[in-house]
Amino acid sequence: MKILVTGANGQLGREIVGLRTAVQAYEKDVVGADREEMDVTDLDAVRRMVGRVRPDAIIHAAAYTAVDKAESDPDAAFLVNAIGTRNVAIAAEECGCKVCYISTDYVFDGRGAAPYGEYDNTAPESVYGKTKRAGETLVESLSSRWFVVRTSWVFGVHGANFVKTMLAKGQEGATLRVVEDQIGSPTYTKDLATFLLDLVETDKYGVYHATNSGTCSWYEFAKAIFEDAGMTVDLSPCSTSEFPRPAPRPAYSVLGTTALRMNGFKPLPHWRDALQEYLKEVNR
Repeated sequence: MKILVTGANGQLGREIVGLRTAVQAYEKDVVGADREEMDVTDLDAVRRMVGRVRPDAIIHAAAYTAVDKAESDPDAAFLVNAIGTRNVAIAAEECGCKVCYISTDYVFDGRGAAPYGEYDNTAPESVYGKTKRAGETLVESLSSRWFVVRTSWVFGVHGANFVKTMLAKGQEGATLRVVEDQIGSPTYTKDLATFLLDLVETDKYGVYHATNSGTCSWYEFAKAIFEDAGMTVDLSPCSTSEFPRPAPRPAYSVLGTTALRMNGFKPLPHWRDALQEYLKEVNR
């Protein structure tokens, strides 16, 4: 099976492409395309790349992820997350291949108190969330064989993320305050990438939520990071109102994983186990 990965230089894209050796046992050929090789906002460029590779499936990981910046530059976010996704969906349909779109917990307003189901009504409040929801809609309407995979609180070896930021701040000896009134599920890119590669080999189309198991606040996540890294840090909790950001954050963005279970996929490991695996990897 040949798989084309967009956003191959991003945090998740690099993880998927990096699993190439591991997935050879599954007879999968993973081809990565970064922005220089294929600008997703250019339909002709996308068509050329897809026509050249002729993939069986596209994992569309390319995205505009600057959540706060999107509030002041919504056109840039819309261009990548909506128009770029439309272009990938069109090229995939013309090629006759599957498309798997990576989405986010930000498509929900975060005002709930129970895990969001895959087909619960969406109500994004940030520009970023609205553009990602637009991408979902375009994939669902333009592709006949599609997966939408929502995830949250992603961390991994590649790119910038919360775990790396906390470790760097801790090493600097900084006094840290982290919000405790936002609840979600951290997701390790290696676990997510493995699931995505398994998913696109199937015909079990639809919307999926894929995060590591378990929930925590950002404060609890930070505390666990320092505990597992063996670091003593001056860390205290704070509220979202004490740490204002341009883009609103979902207060509760836990994603229910009914589709994962009903379609026979194993739940992703607990986030604490995933964190420990990540720390082992970066300390090798």
